[in-house]
Amino acid sequence: MAFPHLQQPSFLLASLKADSMNKPFAQRCQDLVKVIEDFPAKELHSVFPWLVESIFGSLDGVLPGWNLRCLQGRVSPVEHSMAMEFLAPGGPMMELVYKLQAEDYKFDFPVSYLPGPVKASIQERVLPDSPLYHNKLQLPPTGGLGLYLALNPFEYYMFFFALSLIAQKPPPGALHVRTSDCAYFILVDRYLAWFLPTEGSVLPPLSSSPGGPSPSPAPRTPAVPFASYGLHHTSLLKRHVSHQTSVNADPASHEIWRSETLLQVFVEMWLHHYSLEMYQKMQSPHAKESFMPTEEHVLVVRLLLKHLHAFANSLRPEQASPSAHSHAASPLEEFKRAAVPRFVQQKLYLFLQHCFDHWPLDASFRAVLEMWLSYLQPWRYAPERQAPGSDCQAPWRSPDSPHHRAPFVQENLLIYTKLFLGFLNRALRTDLVSPKNALMVFRVAKVFAQPNLAEMIQRGEQLFLEPELGVPQRQHRLFTAPSFTGSFLSSWPPAVTDASFKVKSHVYSLEGQDCKYTGPRSRPSAAAGRPFLSWLGFYPADTNGSYAGNDLDEMGQDSVRKTDEYLEKALEYLCQAFRLSEAQLAQLTLALGTPQDENGKKQLPDCIVGDDGLILTPLGRYQFAGQMAALCSRADFLGSFCRYHLLEPGLSGRRLLSPVGRGPAASRARGPRLSLRFLGSYRTLLSLVLAFSVASLFCVGPLLCALLLVLGYVLYAVAMTLLTERGKLHQL
Repeated sequence: MAFPHLQQPSFLLASLKADSMNKPFAQRCQDLVKVIEDFPAKELHSVFPWLVESIFGSLDGVLPGWNLRCLQGRVSPVEHSMAMEFLAPGGPMMELVYKLQAEDYKFDFPVSYLPGPVKASIQERVLPDSPLYHNKLQLPPTGGLGLYLALNPFEYYMFFFALSLIAQKPPPGALHVRTSDCAYFILVDRYLAWFLPTEGSVLPPLSSSPGGPSPSPAPRTPAVPFASYGLHHTSLLKRHVSHQTSVNADPASHEIWRSETLLQVFVEMWLHHYSLEMYQKMQSPHAKESFMPTEEHVLVVRLLLKHLHAFANSLRPEQASPSAHSHAASPLEEFKRAAVPRFVQQKLYLFLQHCFDHWPLDASFRAVLEMWLSYLQPWRYAPERQAPGSDCQAPWRSPDSPHHRAPFVQENLLIYTKLFLGFLNRALRTDLVSPKNALMVFRVAKVFAQPNLAEMIQRGEQLFLEPELGVPQRQHRLFTAPSFTGSFLSSWPPAVTDASFKVKSHVYSLEGQDCKYTGPRSRPSAAAGRPFLSWLGFYPADTNGSYAGNDLDEMGQDSVRKTDEYLEKALEYLCQAFRLSEAQLAQLTLALGTPQDENGKKQLPDCIVGDDGLILTPLGRYQFAGQMAALCSRADFLGSFCRYHLLEPGLSGRRLLSPVGRGPAASRARGPRLSLRFLGSYRTLLSLVLAFSVASLFCVGPLLCALLLVLGYVLYAVAMTLLTERGKLHQL
């Protein structure tokens, strides 16, 4: 495609729109590459918004764009390769972004498409706590409707890229698409690796022309004191005016402005769909269902968390400790230390909390579970350990070192403990016969049984419950949240070395100052009022709202064996985590869900362990006979009623006078017993079918018919009981 060198931007845009309707995908990409190379920023700035929308789709979900979420290399190799090359971190599209960035162009982004809490906050004239929105809000033009943000090209591109995961609804055929193979998932991974590198530094923007200087980065958000974010909402006007300060002139800050922007955009668009106030409102039974993420959304968030752990764990040993914060640390090293606690923790907690409470009770919850477990184990994503004897080996780099794990565990206490209780609450209502559900129980139990993890959680609880009275200087401290977002280059608070204060700050920032902590270690054998073994079948669980289905029809012997193995290993791991011995486990098992004897003590009937679980022995089948015999021996009407049902009809009302009849068979027949064999006879089933059929002819529903049948049988049984007792009197 040939373009005149000085053609008007309107004609250029019109030509590109026409080509998008007529030319094949590969040819359109090649033309776009040539346009980006040949035309200056002045002529490209009007093309940029259309191009972004044509790639990622419209924010209302109507236009699908390139459908990157379903574009797979094994299905469409040519289109996949061209799209990945064009949108790569160092590709033509990013070259266009930097070319426009150098000229300081701004693009309008509607506030109405932002996540719910952000949109509500801005509409109430309160600026959100993230610096991503500072100095960007614009009033609507004359006659215009709604608010909008004035974003630089990099921000505009990343806003659309991140929101396309949520705004674009996958087509019906996308249910079988493997997320890890699609172009969108791969692009997220490449952007994270490029802008949040685990080795080396962030690569500088590409040069706008061969041999020319690199475009200067966009002005950074002004440095705002850390304490101004998150705790006290001021009016939008005051916040907007007070923050119109000069741009941070620190040259080192230019190294990672794109990295900080990328992370903030991903966190805001993917996680910031719930606020503490909104979550508390959602506990009301009359609340409407809020935003619900898809399984694909959760998988992408897990990818983000795994990379952030690797990014944070790539700190140099001398910079890993908070006490190492100094002016000598580079901005990238500072960012690595602040990324997870300052930008992610609080929003992720509310995101997980909502998923645990509202996700369907089926096997798709595995995606949420693995995302949670990935966040709980940052040591899994630490760099490879040095060879033994190396001088570079440091305790913080060892995944097995409690010195490495303890600070993270204690400063994320609620994400371990409260969400663990949330998982127990879900497990109480799921079908553990399903191997997929049993596998999830096994996965959680295995993670929490890791060496030293239970002790670190318990230590975190002790630090939170530690009284304040012994430290007078802490009486008037304000528990600020280490996770409140803010530009990491803003004024940092003093390094806090008090472990107890850190844990309290974490808990209060996520749950509020009035939080009353309850966790699995503070209540070792109970979860939400139920023993923690109850969800493995040792205690009658609450079935209200339970998931009724299972996949027994699809299970073979191998699946049954796997289910048994998962649950047995889960029980073993939970015993390790809660430090239960075999004797304590046996005692607890016998104490749960069993009937009471005359002394009020709980005990199981006599049984043996078979391939299918506990099996009653012949003795166990008759261990309830004493209670039935006591009922049958009563002299009142209740005794007569029980004798009619529990004793054999031929022997219930007369004494055997013949000595021949006093044999073993007669003695066995005398015992009371409960038999339901008649329910399995064809005669009974046919009678019930006929009864319901006749009732339907008279417009009598099944429920009313069943009630009438029960009432009729009760009247029949009462009459037969009276006739039987009268017959006995005549015989005597």
